[in-house]
Amino acid sequence: MVSRNEAAEFLRGADDILILCHQYPDGDTLGSATALCRGLQKLGKRAMIKCSDPIVPKYDYLFGGVEKQEFTPKAIVAVDIADTQLIGEPNQSLYGEKIDLCIDHHPSNMGYAKRSCVDPKAAATCEIIFDVLNLLNVEIDRQIADCLYTGITTDTGCFKYINVTPRTYRIAADLVEKGADGNRINREMFDTKSRARIGMERRVMETIRYYYDNRVAVIKITLEMIRSTGATEGDIEGLASIPRAIEGVLVGVSLREKPDGTCKVSLRARPPINASDICAAFGGGGHAGAAGCTFDTTMDQAEKQMLEEIRKHI
Repeated sequence: MVSRNEAAEFLRGADDILILCHQYPDGDTLGSATALCRGLQKLGKRAMIKCSDPIVPKYDYLFGGVEKQEFTPKAIVAVDIADTQLIGEPNQSLYGEKIDLCIDHHPSNMGYAKRSCVDPKAAATCEIIFDVLNLLNVEIDRQIADCLYTGITTDTGCFKYINVTPRTYRIAADLVEKGADGNRINREMFDTKSRARIGMERRVMETIRYYYDNRVAVIKITLEMIRSTGATEGDIEGLASIPRAIEGVLVGVSLREKPDGTCKVSLRARPPINASDICAAFGGGGHAGAAGCTFDTTMDQAEKQMLEEIRKHI
C-alpha cells in the first residue's frame, strides 16, 4: 500500500501514462481518469485513457478538450478498479498484469497493482485524485473541477449515501469555487431521463418482488426489455437503486440478463446490512451500501442463490 504522496511521486517521475477505467464505466471511474489525464497533460506528460466498454453520451463533456495521444505506455494506472476482472476485455488481457499504480476507494480492492493507493474512507476515487493532483501542484481548473465533481456526486447519489463525509462536502465546495458547474452536473446526472429510461423504469417496476417480511426487494432487467424500449447503457445505469428506495427495504437486488448467458447482480443495502459481504460469497465485492457480482447461471437461479445468502445477513 502506498500513500497519496507516494502515488503522486510515482506519477511525477513517470511518462507515457495509460489510465484504465473499469467496464460499464460510471461517473467515478470516468471522472477520475479524465481529471488525472488532464492534470498529467498539464505537467507536460503524455497521458491517455482506455475503457473496454463504450462511454455513454451523458459523460461526453468529461472528455472535451482532452488531448488525444497515442503511444506505447511506459506506466499503467488503474482508477476506481477493485479487481483486474473489472477492467473488461480486451484491456484486461492486454494490461491486467502490468498495472503500476492503482488508485481506488473500494474496501474489496484485491491489491493487484505494483503500488496500491486505496482509501475505503473516501466517498469516491475522485476524492483521492483531488489530493494527488494537489500534491503534484496541478492547478485544478474548471474542466478538472467538473470531472472530479462528477465522480463525487455520482458515487454519493447526489450526496445522499452513507459514504458521504464532512470532507466530501468540503472538496465539493472547493471544486465549485474552482468553477465546477454543480447545478448542471446534478441536473444531467439525476434529473434528466430519456423516453427509453422512463420505459425501462416502468417495465422494471412491474418485476418487483418482496421477500423476508418485505425487507428485501428484487427487480429484473431482461434483454427483451432493453430491446423493446431501445435502452442504452446510459438508460440502464442507476436502475439498481430503485428497490432500495422502497420504504422498509434493507436490501435491493437487481438481476440483469446478459447476452453471454450470465447474470449481473447489483446489490444496494442500508445499515446494518453490508452489500459487499453478501457479494463476496460469490466472488464479487464493492462497498457496504453498493456491491455486485456475476453468476454463470440464469436470472432465476441467480435470484435463488442470492436470496439464500441474503437470508444469513437479514
